[in-house]
Amino acid sequence: MTALSSTVSPARGPGGGSTGPVVSLEGVTRTFGKVTALDDVTLDLPEGQLVGMLGPNGAGKSTLLSLVAGLRRPTRGVVRLMGRDPRDPAARIALGTTPQETGLPATLKVREVIDFVAGHFPDPMPTGEVMTMFGLTELAGRQTGSLSGGQKRRLAVALSIVGRPRVVLLDEPTTGLDVDARRVLWEAVRAYHAGGATVVVTSHYLEEIEALAERVVVVDGGRILADDDLATILARVGSRSVRFQLPGHLRRRQRRRRRAARARGT
Repeated sequence: MTALSSTVSPARGPGGGSTGPVVSLEGVTRTFGKVTALDDVTLDLPEGQLVGMLGPNGAGKSTLLSLVAGLRRPTRGVVRLMGRDPRDPAARIALGTTPQETGLPATLKVREVIDFVAGHFPDPMPTGEVMTMFGLTELAGRQTGSLSGGQKRRLAVALSIVGRPRVVLLDEPTTGLDVDARRVLWEAVRAYHAGGATVVVTSHYLEEIEALAERVVVVDGGRILADDDLATILARVGSRSVRFQLPGHLRRRQRRRRRAARARGT
């Protein structure tokens, strides 16, 4: 597999040239019944950063991304994407996202799926360029239903950037990938970010965040426990893993949240 080494510039859209944050959460809380998934979170992401969001399963990372993507609404607080409500089509056109679980049309070929998604954007990347970037060229004529889990994952991430979005949300993008495929994806993400896009990558692996991120946001118990540049976070932990001790009431809340997530099958 090979990846494109040149940078790819995102399209200009709403908020172009603005000095304000492209993603903003202010006092955001999200509850699911008695479970608090996010608890009074405030976070600003300026244009052009590659942000790693680090935390264990059930920490609140996916919930946060779903609010930024406009898939859920906050229980309290305000979320802004490109200075707008995330459900505003003028903001959503600037967004690309790959959730943890992605459904692909099983009978369509890889090239056809990329062409279909590209057709929804005013200035998409050429299909051949996207396939080269993610090592998909040899799979162009394959139906997505015949792909391995790792191949589907690479395609899903490729679809998130084909429209040249200014903000890209990648929720644990390397799930199911082997070492070589993971490195191809990392290189592609870095190349796209180098063109000026804001990229948010969630993971519970410090190695992955270290390979990609400039800024690290550590999330657990629905709260932001640390937010700093990569070098500072690494100096603080001094190891390959990150552990934080939550106060007792937050540990109990986290256990309730994880039990509720398992009950929902998420």
